[in-house]
Amino acid sequence: MRLDPRATSIRPLRRAVASLAAFNARHPWNHNEHFHGWVVRRVPHDARVVLDVGCGAGVLLGRLRSRVAEVHGIDADAGMVAQARARHAVDPAVTVRRLRFDDVRSPDDVRSPVRTPGPGAGSAGHRGYDAVTMVAVLHHLELDEALRHARDLLAPGGRLLVVGLARVATARDLAVDLASALLNPLVGLVKHPRRARPEDPGPDAPGMPVRDPRHTVDEIARAARALLPGARVRRRLFFRYTLEWTAPR
Repeated sequence: MRLDPRATSIRPLRRAVASLAAFNARHPWNHNEHFHGWVVRRVPHDARVVLDVGCGAGVLLGRLRSRVAEVHGIDADAGMVAQARARHAVDPAVTVRRLRFDDVRSPDDVRSPVRTPGPGAGSAGHRGYDAVTMVAVLHHLELDEALRHARDLLAPGGRLLVVGLARVATARDLAVDLASALLNPLVGLVKHPRRARPEDPGPDAPGMPVRDPRHTVDEIARAARALLPGARVRRRLFFRYTLEWTAPR
């Protein structure tokens, strides 16, 4: 039995879900950007260089730049890279590259457009990242490989900060999702009180790649705690979870 109310076959519930969706479309807001403040506040206070994986249109890059001297953004999608570069074209401290996550072995792989990323590129002489951030990205990657790679990219004391999407599978997941669904219209009224018009831009960047999550929060927590001892994983309202881990010094 599927617990996700958005996939229900029960007619009254399906109508209620459709009504909520119609209201939310009139008062849209961006769930990912809602968590940008959580990410920025948890960047280590002495951080110098931060990597945002799957940077999309580069909104979070600007928030991170207010905290650190150097920000790197990578994305596998050419359209997203173009939007992020255009947004930060006048700031030389923000570097955006079209790269896969596993192509990055050190900050130098992003700094230099002529450097060839690959195994061994991150030698002992290269300092890692002071923070690696992922917002709505981890479910696009292989879970264990991505967590392991993020761990290896961090400098001592560096921090992994993830805001992610998870599959609804338990009664607890469902309860949090239902609470989120009921509160979502209220937040929409506060963030976007004027009714959206058809010509208005949507809350998400044009061409943003989407994918359904495969793992539950419990599965993600088990993987994180096995690979990142001490990692904290929390269910959050508004269809997200957070993961935070600090590398040993």
